[in-house]
Amino acid sequence: MKKLNIMLWGAVAVFAALLSYFAWQSQSGGSKVAALDIGSPFTLASSKGGTLSSESLKGTPYAVFFGFTHCPVVCPTTLYEMDTAFKALGDDGKDLRMFFISVDPEQDTQEFMANYIANFDPRIEGLIPTLEQLPSLARSFRVFYEKVPNSDGTYTMNHTATIFLFNREGKFAGTIAFDEDPKLRVEKLRKLAAK
Repeated sequence: MKKLNIMLWGAVAVFAALLSYFAWQSQSGGSKVAALDIGSPFTLASSKGGTLSSESLKGTPYAVFFGFTHCPVVCPTTLYEMDTAFKALGDDGKDLRMFFISVDPEQDTQEFMANYIANFDPRIEGLIPTLEQLPSLARSFRVFYEKVPNSDGTYTMNHTATIFLFNREGKFAGTIAFDEDPKLRVEKLRKLAAK
């Protein structure tokens, strides 16, 4: 099982590196490599109440991360690192937003998500797809997720640990890897916010 997990995270890391490369090619004028088509329009339940539509984000640079509130390490670490990066940006990051999309809508109710997200910067918002919405949404972001049963009858979730960045036009603009160098993370966000 440990070997399988190492192989899985290795594949995720390679995929994230490829995403970053293609985004860099497209931003730097690479004529032979088109920007990857990442993401799709969505309207999802929000931790702030009601729903949020991707259409309403036009003009706003934002980040998307898929995870779940019962995640023991990757998700709270990622949200904490982004919270820290937002604070480090100061006014340069005032327009940035981040969306934490649940891969576990069975447990991540609006109320539970709201309480969880309240621990982080208010620019970070939880979004909860329905069980019917999740598969196609995850596919459009090239996100892997799976339910993994525990011996005590509970379960956990394996999932992609990449942050996807979108510019003010709603176009894919790059990635931030899990546990990326903090200075590089801040610079990527600063560049995203400046465009």
